[in-house]
Amino acid sequence: MTIKTITGKIKKVIDNATITVDVIYPVKHPLYLKVLKKHKKYICHYENTKVNPGDEVVIAECRPISKSKTWRLVKVVE
Repeated sequence: MTIKTITGKIKKVIDNATITVDVIYPVKHPLYLKVLKKHKKYICHYENTKVNPGDEVVIAECRPISKSKTWRLVKVVE
């Protein structure tokens, strides 16, 4: 089984172990064929890492940690 990983930017640091990551997906419009940007927010778990809003991070899917947290922080790219 492969683990799904996504790259995005930190939107908000909520508390000691929760961050919100904004991921942008390029999508082509079916009729006009223009490339649009779709945004999606993921709520992620992190531990013992210094992060700030605007940092580029890699997140991976994991077991459910709470009702909305099913992703965890793998590494900080920038």
